[in-house]
Amino acid sequence: MNETVTQEAQNSLSSNPETSTPYAMQGIQLKIGYSQKTIIPEMSVRIPRGAITSIIGPNGCGKSTLLKGLARIIPVQSGTVLLEGKPMKDMPTKMIARQLALLPQGPEAPAGLSVRELVSFGRYPYQKGFGTLSKKDREIVEEAMRATRTDMLADRAVDQLSGGQRQRAWIAMALAQDTPIILLDEPTTYLDMAHQLEILELLQRLNREKKKTIALVIHDLNLAARFSDYLIAMKDGEILHEGTAEQIMTPSVLRDVFSLDALVEQDPWTNKPTMISYRLLKDENQSK
Repeated sequence: MNETVTQEAQNSLSSNPETSTPYAMQGIQLKIGYSQKTIIPEMSVRIPRGAITSIIGPNGCGKSTLLKGLARIIPVQSGTVLLEGKPMKDMPTKMIARQLALLPQGPEAPAGLSVRELVSFGRYPYQKGFGTLSKKDREIVEEAMRATRTDMLADRAVDQLSGGQRQRAWIAMALAQDTPIILLDEPTTYLDMAHQLEILELLQRLNREKKKTIALVIHDLNLAARFSDYLIAMKDGEILHEGTAEQIMTPSVLRDVFSLDALVEQDPWTNKPTMISYRLLKDENQSK
């Protein structure tokens, strides 16, 4: 693993002067798995504050497991997760829910639940007593729907929406949670190309306009390079490379991580590196 954030990334991700670390989250020597099976044997990872970070890697390499471990959805077997520099294990659940929102892969809402009702669930960490929404809660819910363009869908059932509309509704719920950090596990899976762009442009807007720290697992390498400030490339439960799109989207890194022989050029529209073609390496020793 690259033990230091690159200077280029460090310069572009200026730290908050009121905090002692430029990282919104850190995992230190994490060991994560399910029951007796270890997926991540030992890993240290950092999520830069105020940036969009994409976690990439082959299927089964531990990307989703890492995200769930950072969010405390599954307990880490050993190691420490820091949230804004403080150990998460010492924090009450509601305190974490006011700092961190997680959108899992393929979330499902109860049948007949309206978009407004779903988005309202984001206010749970702030509710007291019987959980009645306050005036402020309702205002935040409405603002979250406007920001995600789901306000015109507010009274429709979530299970009657298209895939892209449903994903925007779930992101609205995460936005209503009003956390500085949002983690998303494959938010563009099963969406067509137009809806993938729509969702990622929405996340980019939340990052740029509302200063949200966003980390997501994503499979499409070109989209990861296009929308990310920082990329973490995993393989077999460990981080092989991390850095900016220009540092990660290279033939040598793609060979290491995906065993691909890739052609990479600069996208004339975004000026980001893009993979224009690739093939599997028949014999990895031939590329060395």
